Amino acid sequence: MSTQVRTPTARVCERCNRAEYWDDELGSWQIDREDGEKQVGNPHCLHEWDINGTFNPVVGE
Repeated sequence: MSTQVRTPTARVCERCNRAEYWDDELGSWQIDREDGEKQVGNPHCLHEWDINGTFNPVVGE
């Protein structure tokens, strides 16, 4: 089995809690919804995504 790299499918801003998911059909990040409401967080936030967290992009050996 060869090593593969995968991309994240969800992210949350560490500052304002804006939640987004990756939409394959649109090829872009979309704002997540909870109980029908968009989880926009603070619209003026620069959004610091948790890129150093537990997500591991390497799959396989």
